Amino acid sequence: MLSTLGLCARKRPRPVESFQDGCSSKSRSSSSSKNVKFGDIRLYFVEKKMGRSRRSFLSQLATSKGFIVEEMLSDEVTHVIAEDNDAASLWAWLKGRGLNSLPMMHVVDISWFTESMKDGRPVAMETRHLIQDTGVKTCPGPSPESTVSQYACQRRTTTENKNTIFTDALEVLVEHYELSEMEGPCVSFRRAVSVLKSLSWSVESVRSTEGLPSVGDTIRNLIEEILQYGRSFEVEKILADEKYQTLKLFTSVFGVGPKTAHKWYRQGLRSLSQILAHPHIQLNRMQQNGFLHYSDLSRGMRADEARAVEALIGETVWSVAPNALVTLTGGFRRGKEFGHDVDFIVTTAEAGGESLLLPLIMERLQEQGLLLFQDYRPSTFDLEKIPCRRFEAMDYYAKCFLILKLEGSRVQGGVEGDRGWRAVRVDLVCPPTERFAFTQLGWTGSRQFERDLRRFARIERNMILDNHALYDKTKNQFLAALTEKDIFAHLGLEYMEPWHRNA
Repeated sequence: MLSTLGLCARKRPRPVESFQDGCSSKSRSSSSSKNVKFGDIRLYFVEKKMGRSRRSFLSQLATSKGFIVEEMLSDEVTHVIAEDNDAASLWAWLKGRGLNSLPMMHVVDISWFTESMKDGRPVAMETRHLIQDTGVKTCPGPSPESTVSQYACQRRTTTENKNTIFTDALEVLVEHYELSEMEGPCVSFRRAVSVLKSLSWSVESVRSTEGLPSVGDTIRNLIEEILQYGRSFEVEKILADEKYQTLKLFTSVFGVGPKTAHKWYRQGLRSLSQILAHPHIQLNRMQQNGFLHYSDLSRGMRADEARAVEALIGETVWSVAPNALVTLTGGFRRGKEFGHDVDFIVTTAEAGGESLLLPLIMERLQEQGLLLFQDYRPSTFDLEKIPCRRFEAMDYYAKCFLILKLEGSRVQGGVEGDRGWRAVRVDLVCPPTERFAFTQLGWTGSRQFERDLRRFARIERNMILDNHALYDKTKNQFLAALTEKDIFAHLGLEYMEPWHRNA
């Protein structure tokens, strides 16, 4: 099978050769850096069975979509893509290449690639995509406890949830505790929801949840009740509760938090119209705009609308700072189809330039007639303040919370309503360039993923991680990072793609 390898004579040591002929002189990437959208992913196409011409075509297609394609197999590769290859032969060949990173590589069927090309981004990895190593011996019946980590940063969680009947019910309880400002139960139930979302199988019996981290007796009782009756009576009671309904309604307004919602509820208010009509309630600017654009902001945003916002923000930023970098983050970076806002990191290589960038962007949006609301908060970044030990603490970078006018002509298929535009929420954060990796990791989320990542750093590594830095308490020093991968490496964790962080 491998007799065709090494046909070309060499005077120098060569990198790992291809499955077919391996005659390239050195490992090269076929993507120009300016066209790269997915810098964390490096593809390698196995030529055997695929053929040279098809391999070349697929490589060009991947490059045109913003992927990096490696011509030679090396430890830089993250995804090995094969077509019609025998799994045993493929894995035998891979294991003989002396690759240190093979355990972390995704060895996938061509179906993963074609689906990714169709979506224009890397799709979530599923079992059906993987070419399994048939030579690996598995022990029968591993317990859930031995296969599911207590930390979300060690569990791959996509948007494909196989246990929505349980997590939807639990999230009602999470929201109830959050609105009631009961942090302890809120955190506990969030962790349980996160574990259930990460499972690759559907829970069909209470027994199958034994040993799962964060799934205690209270959670198992709820699961048992849903399995038996198809619903949770406690959850139904909460959903029917007037106070819960009212607090949820009030906090759905941009700028209104639990404390304000409780205050209005204690004053006897039960509807948004009553708040607006109350003579003694003074709304701040954010709340005024939250009510003004409520119909748009309360229904969230689709992924195609988010892409249109990304294009708009990019155009605006580059019109005032041509060399700036605009990076989508938040839920849409994790592959979500819907969200309440769109988050972007804006950076410039010019030292201190971040302090001027956001005011210029807002001024340009105002000139275009697209700025409906802005709340600008200048940087208070100070090395003496970091790292921060409190998860909820807002980072110190310059940021602005915006409501923009998104014109329907920018969105494929348009927007709802007859106005031809809709209001959307956009958040911009502008860190110094050397803090980009920490900011990107923190702002990408999910919330539970970030909580567990920081908890892992603190408990397992004696480190402190936040949106600004990673501090090693044992070595008494800050650890530098240019990319998210650097941070994962410092923590001794396998890198987790953004679409695997939907904890």
